[in-house]
Amino acid sequence: MSATDDNSPQPAPTGQPKAGDRRRARALAMQGLYQRHFSKSSISDIEAEFMVDNDMSKVDLLYFRDLLRGVHREQADLDKLLEPFLDRPLDEVDAIELAIVRLGAYELKHRLDVPYKVVINEGIEMAKRFGGTEGHKFVNSILDKLSRRLRLAETRPR
Repeated sequence: MSATDDNSPQPAPTGQPKAGDRRRARALAMQGLYQRHFSKSSISDIEAEFMVDNDMSKVDLLYFRDLLRGVHREQADLDKLLEPFLDRPLDEVDAIELAIVRLGAYELKHRLDVPYKVVINEGIEMAKRFGGTEGHKFVNSILDKLSRRLRLAETRPR
């Protein structure tokens, strides 16, 4: 039996992850961060729960783990990056939108392999899918302003 005969998730064969696999990784990481916001569970327990309760066969597992663990580990630093762009105190931001902008902030800061426009668009799409009626506008505004700070070379007009 070869390593691919079992049903365990495999990385994308080309070395370049599929966009859909990353999209699912982001959505699951955001849901894990949302769950962590309200629970006392450790991030490793939440990760394990998600691995068992979800079909991870079409998820970029390395990306999911990096986002979930990275955002959790750097939450205080990410919040400091976000606060200047918020129109309200951090504790008044909707938990879904907060998880999305933290995730986007982490990607903008650490995942330079992902273009800033992709980070913003993915955040907007998650906000439309999971957030409140106008949540996508909030997410767009925050991530757009943050991208100009963290990705100056990419966002500078040419």
